[in-house]
Amino acid sequence: MTTPHLETPLISNTSTTLRIATAGSVDDGKSTLIGRLLHDTKTVFEDQLQAVVKASRRYGDGETNLALLTDGLRAEREQGITIDVAHRYFATPRRSFIVADTPGHAQYTRNMVTGASTSDIAIVLVDARHGVLEQTRRHALISSMLDVQAIVLAVNKMDLVDWNAARFAEIAAEVDAFVGSLPAPVPVTAIPISALLGDNVVDRSDHTPWYEGPSLLDFLEEFETRPHTEVGARLHVQRVIRPQGGEHGDFRGQAGVVSGGWFRVGDPVTVLPSGRMSTVDTIHRWGSPVDEAGPGHAVVVQLATDIDVARGDVLTVAGATPPVVGDDVVVDLCWMIDRPLSIGSRWWFKHGTRTGQAVVTEVQHHLHATTLNQERVDELGLNDLGRVRLQLSESIVADAYHVLPESGRMILIDPADNTTAAAAMVHLVHSGS
Repeated sequence: MTTPHLETPLISNTSTTLRIATAGSVDDGKSTLIGRLLHDTKTVFEDQLQAVVKASRRYGDGETNLALLTDGLRAEREQGITIDVAHRYFATPRRSFIVADTPGHAQYTRNMVTGASTSDIAIVLVDARHGVLEQTRRHALISSMLDVQAIVLAVNKMDLVDWNAARFAEIAAEVDAFVGSLPAPVPVTAIPISALLGDNVVDRSDHTPWYEGPSLLDFLEEFETRPHTEVGARLHVQRVIRPQGGEHGDFRGQAGVVSGGWFRVGDPVTVLPSGRMSTVDTIHRWGSPVDEAGPGHAVVVQLATDIDVARGDVLTVAGATPPVVGDDVVVDLCWMIDRPLSIGSRWWFKHGTRTGQAVVTEVQHHLHATTLNQERVDELGLNDLGRVRLQLSESIVADAYHVLPESGRMILIDPADNTTAAAAMVHLVHSGS
């Protein structure tokens, strides 16, 4: 058989923190895999490990259950499943990691969306005995929708199929074909593992001489993230800084987090949605002046001219793909509450630092996660995925999610109780409406 190859180049400069979401069906071993990573990278404190040993005796058969390192809720430990999203942090000498352990049940699809929404990579687990299930396809689709840069297919419990190379190849080919058929396919790398025993998790296993690829940790350590820096810098203004007196009484700066590119002193900038123009006079980061600031940097930008800038505005530097200003927006979303989304329903929206009211003007389709069929419907229910058109009370400055996720994220909020009703990805903004 041909071993699935790495479709992402390996490089040595991987100092950035890698954000990972784990997904898969119930009992595929997500929590056990994370527990194995924590244990074998020596990230677990002795008192934590002793607590897991005691809990294992209480809930299991006496063997140390590493899944309990992530299943922190009492209901999770008693049922042996993951219910909520658990974030765990670990590091090796080469890199730091943040892992989101997401639930496997279909009823917790919204939790999987939450965990994957800020992740660079999704690890989708499959039980080698059961093969590709409905949830495998669902989580691969969601990972693709949320613009992860790669999917790692961890074919788990290979020890229970006698390390059968043909079985591994069959599962890998099926997932690769499904992901390749998605509207936004991403690279897939398959790795045969046993999370329980540790094979191919941190170290290469002697049980898979037919597998020529890296261990899971080797892949994660070497994976190069690709920040979206080609579209042009954006700064969603969180706050206008005005000391109002003292030696800096004339200072006026715009605070926010940079995305999409770099701000440099002297750059011409446009303030949207107003369209006013100026240049960057100074940039402050951590209270000190700097010459430039890039994606993820929290900064205060001072403009050369005193123009009107307020919270919710966006400072932009010209790039390959300018943002679009509009109040008529088409989004892909996951619905997260029991109250249905229907045509004419009203919600609050939050996009960047701008908030307002949103009215549903059209439900374009409900997307069936496993068949990819698009069904025309009048409403969406809990955990449904679909495409919706919204009329906003005020214009937003946005990019399509696949162009710049930081500028393409929205949430809808239930005005009755202020709970998050939907996680939305901007698909299209109709400008000038």
